Amino acid sequence: MLDRVSSWFRKGHPAYCNKEFRQDWAAFVNCFVDTLHADGASVPAPASKIEPLTTFLPAAARLVAIGDLHGDMGKTRRAFRIGGLIDDHDRWSGGTTTAVQVGDQLDRGDNEVQILYFLERLQKEAAAAGGALHILNGNHETMNVGGRFRYATTPGRIDFLRWQLVQSIGASMKAKCGCSDADKDMQASALQLPPDLIQAANIARLAALQPGGHIAQRFFARHHMVLQIGSTVFVHGGILPSHADYGLERINRESQQWISGQNPQQEPAFLGGRSAVVWAREYSTEDARRCDCNALQEALGKIPGSKRMVVGHTIQEQGINSACAERVFRIDVGMSKGCGNGEPEVLEIVNDSTVRRLHEPRAVNQGEPKAPDTPQGESTRGPNLPPWPQDKQPQPVAVQA
Repeated sequence: MLDRVSSWFRKGHPAYCNKEFRQDWAAFVNCFVDTLHADGASVPAPASKIEPLTTFLPAAARLVAIGDLHGDMGKTRRAFRIGGLIDDHDRWSGGTTTAVQVGDQLDRGDNEVQILYFLERLQKEAAAAGGALHILNGNHETMNVGGRFRYATTPGRIDFLRWQLVQSIGASMKAKCGCSDADKDMQASALQLPPDLIQAANIARLAALQPGGHIAQRFFARHHMVLQIGSTVFVHGGILPSHADYGLERINRESQQWISGQNPQQEPAFLGGRSAVVWAREYSTEDARRCDCNALQEALGKIPGSKRMVVGHTIQEQGINSACAERVFRIDVGMSKGCGNGEPEVLEIVNDSTVRRLHEPRAVNQGEPKAPDTPQGESTRGPNLPPWPQDKQPQPVAVQA
């Protein structure tokens, strides 16, 4: 079919091969390719120019935070529905809500590519509705950008080979029309595959995720490492006093430069090791008594206007909870089937003050919880903290189901 189209344009109808057609054809092909990647609705890719990240944002009337996703599309949908952020058709329904996903979209699950395109679409839909969706990078994003794939599943690796092959289909469609030489390099490289499937998949994953790679530029270079909204600071692992001294804006800027390929050989030091912003567990150890509350208080004191930190990275088997007198909220519930298979929960902050966790209604004597009409809410206080005073009980917030 493509050969017939190519012949038609090249031989019989050269007048149709004008600038306007080339643009329309390229847009159609890009939409077709992205729809295959997303396994559903998609949005046009952002502008090729990567804008600097805004690190400090004003408080939001309603803020929802979602923990680690790890390649599990089903649990991702459930978490976003619990937060009142998407409808039954996976379209943004959160209105003016601001949402933050705290990183680790990659590894341990098989739907990594689909999740990235899903989040990208929701970002644009949220912005159009007056809301926002901010996405952070976690340690599994930085590991993959650095070429370390030890936590990738076999289906997840092969999914990147599929991604590369779909990209090559798009390149071929553009080239076959006879109107453009664009993407010929992608077309040629995708067809030169080694005989070993896993080797081919690893090569495709590396090409897409390495600094300056297509997926690294389209997604991760546009995602924050650290973000402050009102008095809440979001980070995957934890911001230590040394990170605060280094500067949150500087952390975002230098991370973006590395991931986008502007400085591909130099992974920033604050992204590596146990004390990295994406690796630190000083505030997330599940036994709240072992958290370094002094370091947390010092770090928050160095970030103007901050009162609390929200972190992922470390699975909380008890569900979302707080520590250090509610200066830190730990929201990684291990929801992915690839690591914990926990029940999804999300954190809600209303008017920059009232905090609660949202979850699905607990089904009695049943296996899988039923999908909620209205999310259920409760305090995030840990088991060793006193109950909420009666006059300060978290109040339910109406959300769209």
